[in-house]
Amino acid sequence: MAPELEDFRGQFETLSADASALVAPLSDAQFMWSPSPGVWSIGQCIEHLNVTARAYLPALDEGIATAIRSGVYGTGPFTYNVLGRLMVRSMEPPPLWRFKAPAIFAPPAAPQTQRSRSEIMAGFRGYQVQYIDRLRQANGVDLTKAKVVSPANRLLHISLGSGFALQLAHERRHLWQARQLLARADFPKS
Repeated sequence: MAPELEDFRGQFETLSADASALVAPLSDAQFMWSPSPGVWSIGQCIEHLNVTARAYLPALDEGIATAIRSGVYGTGPFTYNVLGRLMVRSMEPPPLWRFKAPAIFAPPAAPQTQRSRSEIMAGFRGYQVQYIDRLRQANGVDLTKAKVVSPANRLLHISLGSGFALQLAHERRHLWQARQLLARADFPKS
C-alpha cells in the first residue's frame, strides 16, 4: 500500500485497539451510563461511530469506484485543500468547535433501542476492518482528485484522502469524549 494509506491503516488499527482497551474494564452499566439526558454514554459514543461508518462507507465506495472508472490515479505524496484540512482539524480532540451530530449519524437514544455492549464493540471492530479494506481498494487512486460526497450533505464534496483522515479524526474525537466520561467524579464505580 502507498505510505499514506499505510499510515491510515495503522491509525484505524490503533483506534480499534484503543476502543477495546477503553471498554474492556467496564461493566455493562458503566458502558451505558450517561450523566444526564442528552449526554451520550460511552456506548452511545461508540455506537455513533458505527452509525457514521454505516453511512460513510458507501460514500467511500462510490468515491473509489468513480475514481477507478475515470482513471484518476496517482502515487502521492498528496496535499489536501483548505476545506479538507479544516474539516479534519474540526474533528480532532479536544474539540475546538462543538456541534450537534446530524440526525443521520445519531446513535439510538432510548435504552430499549440500544444494542448490547458486545454487539456495539463487534460492530466497531468490524467497521475498522472495512475502513482498512477501503484503503486497500484506494491504493493507486489519486487521493486528492478522487472525491467523496458527504452522506449528511450531498453538496459537500471532499477529497478521498481527506475523507479517510476525517473519519480517523472523528473516531479520535469520540473516543476522547468517552474518556471524558470516565474522568468524571460521578462516573459509577462498577
